[in-house]
Amino acid sequence: MPLDIAAVHAAVDAAHAQSASVGGGANASYIPYLASVPATLSGVAVVTTDGVVVSAGDVRYEFAIESISKVFTLALALEDHGPEAVRAKVGANATGLPFNSVMALALHGGRPLSPLVNAGAIATASLVNGAGAEERWARILDMQGRMAGRTIALSADVNQSEQTTNFHNRAIAWLLYSAGTMYSDPMQACDVYTRQCSTLITAVDLAVMGATLAAGGVNPLTGKRVLANANVPHILAEMAMEGLYETSGDWAYTVGLPGKSGVGGGVLAVMPGVAAVAGFAPPLDAAGNSVRGQRMVAEVARRLGWNLYRTPGN
Repeated sequence: MPLDIAAVHAAVDAAHAQSASVGGGANASYIPYLASVPATLSGVAVVTTDGVVVSAGDVRYEFAIESISKVFTLALALEDHGPEAVRAKVGANATGLPFNSVMALALHGGRPLSPLVNAGAIATASLVNGAGAEERWARILDMQGRMAGRTIALSADVNQSEQTTNFHNRAIAWLLYSAGTMYSDPMQACDVYTRQCSTLITAVDLAVMGATLAAGGVNPLTGKRVLANANVPHILAEMAMEGLYETSGDWAYTVGLPGKSGVGGGVLAVMPGVAAVAGFAPPLDAAGNSVRGQRMVAEVARRLGWNLYRTPGN
């Protein structure tokens, strides 16, 4: 059945109107740049698999991609090495602990459980094919751009703010190295990972990136294949398992879509074969997920009946 675009417009407008003034949460303060982003910003966008864009609010404001970048570096690692190798080296299970947890590594002999937490994401960055850090970084940046359908750029301000405060991630990189679960120089991998988190995107960009997954790896705006269709289910499974960190189970229970958040305020959800919806608002909950972003994305999905676990009649 064709997607009712009028219903999408109504859902997006209602979700933004209902959530734009909701309080609660706080900007990420441990990265100085993120603490300075206006907390009142709020936007939501839907992009369909045939390239229709519907949006409301501050959807052209460029914010730091942060941990949502993990999805697209995972996609590149899958393209380079295949799903079984990536699962064997990085994992496919939830940690049940915060995204920057050292305890999760300690409990599992230094092996990361998921590419969507910091330890696994640093290991994934080290897996990307390249003669050195600069080649890996160039390929990761290119992947982000091809997913978004436009040139994506590093923010020098975000990167400087992150590189000068990433001591915890450096420690994680050395722990991975000591356990034999790091696949390049650990400080180079940490540097590349930090850069991948420091690019700027909009809510529309994020929805296009998600719609590329929803369309089986083909960007709906450019019509170009970005990744193999066979790799998309593995990416969506990882998102369902750990995309919103220790609240991923609650997200699956209440929303029913693979999702991913970032401490820059972005939230993404994918309805395979149909569309993706992205929300942006800087204040975060205790787990590091945008308070209003989650509400907007969840409300769009609810109004449009997008839930992987629904059965006919529900």
